[in-house]
Amino acid sequence: MKVIILAGGLGTRFAEETHNKPKPMIEIGGEPILFHIMKWYEKFIPCEFLVATGYLHEVVENYLASPNFKNTGLNATSLFTGESTSTGGRIKLALNECKNEEIVMATYGDGVSNIDIKDLISFHLSHNKIATVTAVRPSARFGRLEIENNFVTNFSEKNQADEGWINGGFFVLNSKVREYLDSLTEPFEHKPLRTLALSKQLMAFKHHGFWQPMDTLREKIELEALIKNGNAPWIF
Repeated sequence: MKVIILAGGLGTRFAEETHNKPKPMIEIGGEPILFHIMKWYEKFIPCEFLVATGYLHEVVENYLASPNFKNTGLNATSLFTGESTSTGGRIKLALNECKNEEIVMATYGDGVSNIDIKDLISFHLSHNKIATVTAVRPSARFGRLEIENNFVTNFSEKNQADEGWINGGFFVLNSKVREYLDSLTEPFEHKPLRTLALSKQLMAFKHHGFWQPMDTLREKIELEALIKNGNAPWIF
Protein backbone atom coordinates (compact mmCIF):
# COMPACT_ATOMS: atom_id res chain seq x y z
CA MET A 1 0.00 0.00 0.00
CA LYS A 2 1.30 3.45 -0.89
CA VAL A 3 1.07 6.07 1.82
CA ILE A 4 1.42 9.79 1.09
CA ILE A 5 2.76 11.77 4.04
CA LEU A 6 2.26 15.53 3.84
CA ALA A 7 5.53 17.04 5.05
CA GLY A 8 5.91 20.37 3.30
CA GLY A 9 4.32 23.01 5.51
CA LEU A 10 6.11 25.89 7.20
CA GLY A 11 5.20 24.98 10.77
CA THR A 12 4.86 28.64 11.70
CA ARG A 13 3.38 27.88 15.14
CA PHE A 14 6.50 25.90 16.02
CA ALA A 15 9.18 28.49 15.27
CA GLU A 16 11.31 27.23 18.15
CA GLU A 17 12.40 24.33 15.96
CA THR A 18 11.13 24.85 12.42
CA HIS A 19 13.66 27.57 11.63
CA ASN A 20 16.03 24.82 10.46
CA LYS A 21 13.82 21.80 9.76
CA PRO A 22 10.28 21.01 8.61
CA LYS A 23 7.90 20.04 11.39
CA PRO A 24 7.79 16.31 10.51
CA MET A 25 11.53 16.19 11.21
CA ILE A 26 11.17 17.43 14.81
CA GLU A 27 12.26 14.62 17.10
CA ILE A 28 10.30 12.97 19.88
CA GLY A 29 11.93 10.11 21.71
CA GLY A 30 15.08 10.56 19.65
CA GLU A 31 13.39 10.04 16.27
CA PRO A 32 11.55 12.42 13.90
CA ILE A 33 7.79 12.27 14.27
CA LEU A 34 7.83 11.29 10.58
CA PHE A 35 9.55 8.04 11.60
CA HIS A 36 6.94 7.33 14.28
CA ILE A 37 4.12 7.73 11.75
CA MET A 38 5.75 5.38 9.25
CA LYS A 39 6.48 2.75 11.91
CA TRP A 40 2.83 2.73 12.95
CA TYR A 41 1.58 2.11 9.42
CA GLU A 42 4.19 -0.59 8.91
CA LYS A 43 2.92 -2.37 12.03
CA PHE A 44 -0.22 -3.32 10.09
CA ILE A 45 0.72 -3.66 6.41
CA PRO A 46 3.80 -3.39 4.19
CA CYS A 47 3.93 0.19 2.93
CA GLU A 48 5.68 2.33 0.36
CA PHE A 49 5.86 5.82 1.79
CA LEU A 50 5.90 8.89 -0.45
CA VAL A 51 6.88 11.92 1.60
CA ALA A 52 5.51 15.06 -0.09
CA THR A 53 8.00 17.77 0.84
CA GLY A 54 8.25 21.53 0.48
CA TYR A 55 9.80 23.78 3.11
CA LEU A 56 13.41 22.70 3.80
CA HIS A 57 12.84 19.57 1.72
CA GLU A 58 16.53 18.76 1.71
CA VAL A 59 16.36 17.92 5.44
CA VAL A 60 13.87 15.13 4.71
CA GLU A 61 15.82 13.99 1.68
CA ASN A 62 19.05 13.73 3.69
CA TYR A 63 17.27 11.84 6.46
CA LEU A 64 15.72 9.27 4.12
CA ALA A 65 19.11 8.75 2.46
CA SER A 66 20.96 8.33 5.75
CA PRO A 67 22.34 4.95 6.91
CA ASN A 68 20.32 5.21 10.13
CA PHE A 69 17.06 5.39 8.21
CA LYS A 70 18.12 2.73 5.71
CA ASN A 71 18.71 0.38 8.63
CA THR A 72 15.07 0.70 9.72
CA GLY A 73 13.92 -1.31 6.70
CA LEU A 74 11.23 1.25 5.91
CA ASN A 75 10.58 1.93 2.22
CA ALA A 76 10.29 5.68 1.77
CA THR A 77 11.10 8.23 -0.92
CA SER A 78 10.69 11.99 -0.95
CA LEU A 79 8.90 14.04 -3.56
CA PHE A 80 9.54 17.77 -3.65
CA THR A 81 6.12 19.32 -4.26
CA GLY A 82 7.03 23.00 -4.02
CA GLU A 83 7.39 25.36 -1.10
CA SER A 84 4.12 27.23 -1.70
CA THR A 85 2.00 24.22 -2.68
CA SER A 86 -0.98 23.51 -0.42
CA THR A 87 -2.12 20.16 0.94
CA GLY A 88 -4.46 19.52 -1.98
CA GLY A 89 -1.68 20.27 -4.44
CA ARG A 90 0.76 18.02 -2.62
CA ILE A 91 -1.70 15.13 -2.77
CA LYS A 92 -2.38 15.88 -6.44
CA LEU A 93 1.33 15.75 -7.32
CA ALA A 94 1.92 12.67 -5.18
CA LEU A 95 -0.95 10.85 -6.90
CA ASN A 96 0.86 11.37 -10.20
CA GLU A 97 3.49 9.02 -8.77
CA CYS A 98 0.81 6.44 -7.86
CA LYS A 99 -0.92 6.10 -11.21
CA ASN A 100 -1.22 2.32 -11.00
CA GLU A 101 -2.83 2.38 -7.57
CA GLU A 102 -6.59 2.12 -7.17
CA ILE A 103 -6.35 3.04 -3.50
CA VAL A 104 -3.75 5.06 -1.59
CA MET A 105 -3.51 6.31 1.95
CA ALA A 106 -2.53 9.81 3.04
CA THR A 107 -1.92 11.58 6.31
CA TYR A 108 -0.30 14.61 7.88
CA GLY A 109 3.35 14.43 8.90
CA ASP A 110 2.84 15.94 12.34
CA GLY A 111 0.42 13.71 14.22
CA VAL A 112 0.50 10.29 15.89
CA SER A 113 -2.29 7.91 16.74
CA ASN A 114 -3.01 4.32 17.67
CA ILE A 115 -5.59 3.92 14.91
CA ASP A 116 -6.05 0.38 13.60
CA ILE A 117 -4.92 0.76 9.99
CA LYS A 118 -6.41 -2.58 8.89
CA ASP A 119 -9.80 -1.61 10.31
CA LEU A 120 -9.56 1.74 8.53
CA ILE A 121 -8.86 0.06 5.19
CA SER A 122 -11.64 -2.49 5.71
CA PHE A 123 -14.08 0.31 6.48
CA HIS A 124 -13.10 2.15 3.31
CA LEU A 125 -13.50 -0.94 1.16
CA SER A 126 -16.92 -1.61 2.68
CA HIS A 127 -18.63 1.61 1.57
CA ASN A 128 -17.42 2.00 -2.05
CA LYS A 129 -17.08 5.78 -1.78
CA ILE A 130 -14.13 7.82 -3.04
CA ALA A 131 -12.64 8.97 0.26
CA THR A 132 -12.46 8.14 3.95
CA VAL A 133 -11.26 10.55 6.61
CA THR A 134 -10.45 9.48 10.14
CA ALA A 135 -12.64 11.40 12.57
CA VAL A 136 -11.19 12.04 16.02
CA ARG A 137 -12.14 13.96 19.12
CA PRO A 138 -9.56 16.49 20.33
CA SER A 139 -8.19 16.12 23.82
CA ALA A 140 -10.01 18.18 26.43
CA ARG A 141 -7.62 20.84 27.72
CA PHE A 142 -9.70 23.26 29.70
CA GLY A 143 -12.14 23.09 32.57
CA ARG A 144 -15.87 23.56 31.99
CA LEU A 145 -17.60 26.45 33.73
CA GLU A 146 -21.34 26.44 34.28
CA ILE A 147 -22.52 29.99 34.97
CA GLU A 148 -25.82 31.44 36.14
CA ASN A 149 -26.21 35.19 36.81
CA ASN A 150 -22.41 35.49 36.72
CA PHE A 151 -22.04 32.89 39.50
CA VAL A 152 -20.04 29.81 38.71
CA THR A 153 -22.43 27.02 39.66
CA ASN A 154 -20.17 24.15 38.65
CA PHE A 155 -16.55 23.63 37.66
CA SER A 156 -15.52 20.35 36.10
CA GLU A 157 -13.02 18.87 33.68
CA LYS A 158 -14.40 18.48 30.19
CA ASN A 159 -14.77 14.97 28.87
CA GLN A 160 -13.27 14.22 25.49
CA ALA A 161 -16.74 13.13 24.39
CA ASP A 162 -17.95 16.71 24.86
CA GLU A 163 -15.86 17.78 21.91
CA GLY A 164 -17.01 17.48 18.31
CA TRP A 165 -15.47 15.23 15.69
CA ILE A 166 -12.63 16.76 13.69
CA ASN A 167 -10.40 15.82 10.76
CA GLY A 168 -7.62 13.61 12.11
CA GLY A 169 -5.98 12.80 8.78
CA PHE A 170 -5.28 9.11 8.11
CA PHE A 171 -7.17 9.23 4.81
CA VAL A 172 -7.92 6.40 2.41
CA LEU A 173 -8.43 7.66 -1.14
CA ASN A 174 -9.61 6.04 -4.34
CA SER A 175 -7.87 7.10 -7.53
CA LYS A 176 -11.03 9.01 -8.57
CA VAL A 177 -10.13 11.64 -5.98
CA ARG A 178 -7.90 13.16 -8.68
CA GLU A 179 -11.06 14.61 -10.25
CA TYR A 180 -11.54 16.76 -7.13
CA LEU A 181 -8.01 18.19 -7.08
CA ASP A 182 -7.95 21.15 -9.45
CA SER A 183 -5.32 23.46 -8.02
CA LEU A 184 -1.88 23.22 -6.46
CA THR A 185 -2.74 26.07 -4.10
CA GLU A 186 -6.09 24.75 -2.84
CA PRO A 187 -5.94 23.13 0.61
CA PHE A 188 -7.30 19.59 0.57
CA GLU A 189 -9.43 20.58 3.55
CA HIS A 190 -11.26 23.30 1.60
CA LYS A 191 -12.94 22.71 -1.76
CA PRO A 192 -11.85 19.09 -2.37
CA LEU A 193 -13.13 17.64 0.90
CA ARG A 194 -16.19 19.91 0.92
CA THR A 195 -17.11 18.86 -2.61
CA LEU A 196 -16.58 15.19 -1.75
CA ALA A 197 -18.86 15.64 1.25
CA LEU A 198 -21.58 17.40 -0.75
CA SER A 199 -21.35 14.61 -3.34
CA LYS A 200 -21.76 12.02 -0.57
CA GLN A 201 -18.37 10.58 -1.47
CA LEU A 202 -16.66 11.23 1.88
CA MET A 203 -17.07 8.80 4.75
CA ALA A 204 -15.84 9.14 8.34
CA PHE A 205 -14.01 6.38 10.18
CA LYS A 206 -14.56 7.21 13.85
CA HIS A 207 -11.47 6.62 15.94
CA HIS A 208 -12.14 6.59 19.69
CA GLY A 209 -8.55 5.93 20.73
CA PHE A 210 -5.43 8.04 21.01
CA TRP A 211 -4.69 10.84 18.55
CA GLN A 212 -2.41 13.81 19.05
CA PRO A 213 -1.05 16.45 16.67
CA MET A 214 2.24 18.23 17.34
CA ASP A 215 1.49 21.84 16.45
CA THR A 216 3.27 23.53 19.33
CA LEU A 217 6.18 23.11 21.69
CA ARG A 218 3.75 22.26 24.49
CA GLU A 219 2.36 19.36 22.47
CA LYS A 220 5.86 18.12 21.74
CA ILE A 221 6.60 18.13 25.47
CA GLU A 222 3.40 16.15 26.10
CA LEU A 223 4.38 13.52 23.53
CA GLU A 224 7.90 13.33 24.93
CA ALA A 225 6.48 12.74 28.41
CA LEU A 226 4.35 9.83 27.16
CA ILE A 227 7.43 8.24 25.62
CA LYS A 228 9.56 8.83 28.71
CA ASN A 229 6.92 7.28 30.98
CA GLY A 230 6.43 4.28 28.70
CA ASN A 231 2.83 5.31 27.95
CA ALA A 232 3.07 6.21 24.26
CA PRO A 233 0.12 4.41 22.59
CA TRP A 234 1.70 4.61 19.13
CA ILE A 235 4.92 2.83 20.12
CA PHE A 236 4.93 -0.96 20.25
